[in-house]
Amino acid sequence: MTNEASGKSPDREQLPPATAETVENANSANETPAGDGPWFADGLNFTCSQCGDCCTGAPGVVWVTDEELRDIAEFLDKPIGEIRLFHTRLVRGRMSLTEFANGDCTFFDPQKRNCKVYMARPVQCRTWPFWNSHLASRESWNEVCETCPGAGTGAFFSLEQIQERAAKIDM
Repeated sequence: MTNEASGKSPDREQLPPATAETVENANSANETPAGDGPWFADGLNFTCSQCGDCCTGAPGVVWVTDEELRDIAEFLDKPIGEIRLFHTRLVRGRMSLTEFANGDCTFFDPQKRNCKVYMARPVQCRTWPFWNSHLASRESWNEVCETCPGAGTGAFFSLEQIQERAAKIDM
């Protein structure tokens, strides 16, 4: 829980008793048994299977920067104006990639079941599944593993590698 204005966690004494206990339990549940770091201190496994599950389905947002759009345009050898026109939209004042009516990303190739811009994909896509929301608890990570065939298998990521990826995006 953070204070919206400062972005800092409130002091335990400032919280009502039930909230303070909930925060304490959540913090201890997310530490290693020895209490010396996050629950994933021993690392996690992930290898993208390029199944496309994270690019398809339920609607969502993929935040993009101007630099990422330039990289995509260069990768596709297309003018950036064309990329902006056909592949972006404004959501809550931020630029996001567009989706088809079924929720699929416009850069997803349904025949090949992969990303057309994989080598130039945005940071949000590059950092999947190591988002703070997925690392918040073992339960959050297990939910990702149930829906993503690459999560929990494949290449090993150390604590440092995970934290480096998670720091690149606030998701």
